Amino acid sequence: MSTLTRPIIRDAVEADADGLSGVLTALVAAGKRTKPADSAFALTHYICDPERIQCSLAVAPDGQILGFQSLKLATRNNPYGVAVGWGIIGTHIKPSAARCGIGRALFKRSLQAARQQGLPAIDATIGANNFDGLGYYEAMGFREYRQMDGAICKVFRMGTGVTNP
Repeated sequence: MSTLTRPIIRDAVEADADGLSGVLTALVAAGKRTKPADSAFALTHYICDPERIQCSLAVAPDGQILGFQSLKLATRNNPYGVAVGWGIIGTHIKPSAARCGIGRALFKRSLQAARQQGLPAIDATIGANNFDGLGYYEAMGFREYRQMDGAICKVFRMGTGVTNP
């Protein structure tokens, strides 16, 4: 990506719900997502989630949202069975914007937020058939630590792994 087309990385706000929905909808259309993709879901599960630490966007110069990354705090009874006090991360990039460095830029920002929050580790639970996602998290320094039905759980332990994504 040239410096002229490098996306802006910023925090998501409520007005971005439609843009996040657009990213999720593109992933559904590409067969890479089966969960809800509507604006209300984006708002409640990413932008306004009570466990949200940060939700960062990659925005093209024309204002189009190319992707986003959500970092949440794992609390008791979280749906992934992640240890309380860890972070839970999710990365969503439009297929048309994949492999352009957006995920790396988003993770740099999420890692900074995780450090500020004092998280000991970050979990990424990825579909076992999501080879792009598995490869991405591996490249960011996440390592497999357990498996769930149909998913592989990777952990990034703070103080180890990639320090400059």
